Amino acid sequence: MGFKDGDFVKIEYTAWRAADQQIVYTTDENKAKESGVYYENTRYGPQLVVVGKSNVIKGLYDAIKGMDVSDLKKVELEPKDAFGDRDNNLVRVMSLADFKKRDMVPYPGMQLDLDGVVATVRSVTSGRVLVDANHPLAGEKLIYEVKVVSKVEKPADQVKELAESYSLKPKSIKVENGKVEVEIGSDVEKNSEYFVNKTTFVNVIFRDMESVQNVDVKEEFNREKKEEKK
Repeated sequence: MGFKDGDFVKIEYTAWRAADQQIVYTTDENKAKESGVYYENTRYGPQLVVVGKSNVIKGLYDAIKGMDVSDLKKVELEPKDAFGDRDNNLVRVMSLADFKKRDMVPYPGMQLDLDGVVATVRSVTSGRVLVDANHPLAGEKLIYEVKVVSKVEKPADQVKELAESYSLKPKSIKVENGKVEVEIGSDVEKNSEYFVNKTTFVNVIFRDMESVQNVDVKEEFNREKKEEKK
């Protein structure tokens, strides 16, 4: 049967570099810890993919489209179907003084925002810093083992999955006649990260759910309790 563009599916996967069989990412938390690729703030477990719309590499899309729920597949991807070929124009030398002006001490492996692009420091020598804005896996042939866990079909469940992808935990969700109503409870901390995630969440609903014409996000706030004086 397979999936078509716009389908909401949840997948588990593990990716290896073909050159050395080193795991570079996995949705399995235990496997991530065992392989030394565990990241504290990463959300592990089945990941949501909206076929043809989410930010997923082309080779993984192509693999998922030909699968069905519970299918397990292993594919080898050329760089063009993964993170692209390396571009030497994205590698440049910067002065160590430029970093000192920003109160930064560069070191190999350090990641930084370079004109809106995430770049990696490759080396620091004699007052010069080699910075690479290529994706860390650019030019690499990768092996993916992917399993389709489930297909999400109900609109309210689709909204819930999108919300949780952005660390939002809706108190209630209603989808009716092209309108989505989401209520965020007072238990969700309303910090700067929350407001960025909320905006992205709304934009992604419009991108991934073509039948939706209106999104109403209701937020609940509680007055902070002052500590009692002893």
